[in-house]
Amino acid sequence: MGTENRLRAIPSKVPIHLKLTLTAKEAAAYSNIGINKIDKMLRTPNCPFVLYVGNKKLVKRREFEQFISNKLSI
Repeated sequence: MGTENRLRAIPSKVPIHLKLTLTAKEAAAYSNIGINKIDKMLRTPNCPFVLYVGNKKLVKRREFEQFISNKLSI
């Protein structure tokens, strides 16, 4: 079996609670916070849970969870 075939055999779906980073859509589903609010939070200066990959913004899951757990309101 070639390397390419072995890579196809690996399941590509990783549960959200095991991912290091999330898309804004995944973060919204994970936290039950609207996607527009997540996007607004990601645009704030010095956001502690944003990770830029080129032009794409990802959410650092652990930092996001910590940020949410320390807030009373958003």
